[in-house]
Amino acid sequence: MDRHDSTLREMGLGPLWRLRDAQPAAVPEPARPEAKAVPAPSPTLAAGEGRGAAIAAMDWDELRGAVAACDACMLCRDRQQAVLGVGDVNADWLFIGEGPGAEEDERGEPFVGQAGKLLDAMLSAIDLRRFDDVYIANVVKCRPPGNRTPQPEETAACWPYLERQIALLQPKLIVALGRPAAQTLLQAEVKVGESRGRLFDFRGIPLIVTYHPAYLLRSLPDKAKAWEDLCFMRRTMRQLKGDAAPR
Repeated sequence: MDRHDSTLREMGLGPLWRLRDAQPAAVPEPARPEAKAVPAPSPTLAAGEGRGAAIAAMDWDELRGAVAACDACMLCRDRQQAVLGVGDVNADWLFIGEGPGAEEDERGEPFVGQAGKLLDAMLSAIDLRRFDDVYIANVVKCRPPGNRTPQPEETAACWPYLERQIALLQPKLIVALGRPAAQTLLQAEVKVGESRGRLFDFRGIPLIVTYHPAYLLRSLPDKAKAWEDLCFMRRTMRQLKGDAAPR
């Protein structure tokens, strides 16, 4: 069994699922989501203009220090440590999840539990790996109690940090892992099932919505859909780089 088949088996897809994009279909132009109810107040305003402006001027070291000491919302009370993100700060790929879990809170790195192992397998399936042209972050930097979905005031408090990360990275492609991440980035109501296979726009950066790895661990049938999304991501990146030839 070759490495590719082994990776797909780890994802639960088996060797049947092979990339078939030697002649990739055209990738649509990025589009903004349809105007729908915004799930949270404007995060930039909610965080306070002065604080947001200060964070917007930070370099990576200053940002790490600010996140580590942050007490802007109630999540700071129960955390072991804040989790800024991890990876290549010159990456073309940016993957954004919801928030740290118990293992992430303990180790200070995003996606290190079972969902993280699945994310690593998904990256490997399209010849990527963390720390190599990939950066991984979350919407909120502290663990929500019981791994619940972050509340609007929590995402608002953390928004300037994520906004600054994106500005420093300037990735070629953003991948929103799950509904909370997609809704925070797009500031619109999002349904993952309806958003898959489409390109959205985040301030001129193409954005793709797919399932969160933790969801895939609970919903095995949707792993096949996630594989389709991975193919779409890789095809999109090739076209963004002007290279449509398969690797």
